[in-house]
Amino acid sequence: MSNGKPIGIFDSGIGGLTVLKEIFRELPNESTIYLGDTARVPYGIRSPETVTRYSFENTRFLFSKDIKVLVIACNTASSVSLEAIKNSVSIPVVGVIEPGAKAAVSSTRNKKVGVIGTEATIRSNSYTQAIKSIDKDIEVFSLPCPLFVPLVEEGWTDGSIAEIIADTYLMDIKYKGIDTLVLGCTHYPLLKKVLSKVMGEKVNLIDSAIETAKEIRTVLKSLSLLRTDTGDVIRNFYVTDSPERFVKVGEKFLGEKIEYIKKIELDTEA
Repeated sequence: MSNGKPIGIFDSGIGGLTVLKEIFRELPNESTIYLGDTARVPYGIRSPETVTRYSFENTRFLFSKDIKVLVIACNTASSVSLEAIKNSVSIPVVGVIEPGAKAAVSSTRNKKVGVIGTEATIRSNSYTQAIKSIDKDIEVFSLPCPLFVPLVEEGWTDGSIAEIIADTYLMDIKYKGIDTLVLGCTHYPLLKKVLSKVMGEKVNLIDSAIETAKEIRTVLKSLSLLRTDTGDVIRNFYVTDSPERFVKVGEKFLGEKIEYIKKIELDTEA
């Protein structure tokens, strides 16, 4: 496999940009192709069967772009479809659950960890299983926060509305005595400022995007797939709906221009 091929990343919307931003930092010489399934966001309220179907449709599209590694930059999709996709493709597949779980175990001192995510991610129990597989003595307190994704998709990442919703959701988990909180959805780091204010400075927030980017580097290096040439870097974006809105929010977060974006129709027949 050519090490000059791009990294393929998909998410239900703009949340995966938190992972992409860290890939830019960790692997600045790598080309990337990002797919945001903005027509069907959020994934977190869907059934596991539906999320798996969406994930395979996203995977087929990215494969058509001749990628060298697939990144599932969506906690919901990682929690319910990662293994199925790994078993069906011939390239490395990296999810966001395991890197986040490892970081949480390293962070906690009192062995009390909170996990917030979409309904599907929390229902899957994937973070609890991943954390306890490393340290069975850690207590894990999980909480679904379904309104956080539409807040981020609308660009309401700070201000009184976001703060009121965060405070209402986190009230119970705040008093469990946790010292670490896993942001178990790639949209949630965009709310980090608000979440930190609500939880207080003694609670460490785990952004799995940072750990995922490190994992991607490790995987590529182990397979001799790190890019070695110095040609132009491609950073292409595809969405299934509303490219204008994606650009507006996406550029604000990435801190750079989105030069190429295209609305596409996914193949739903296969």
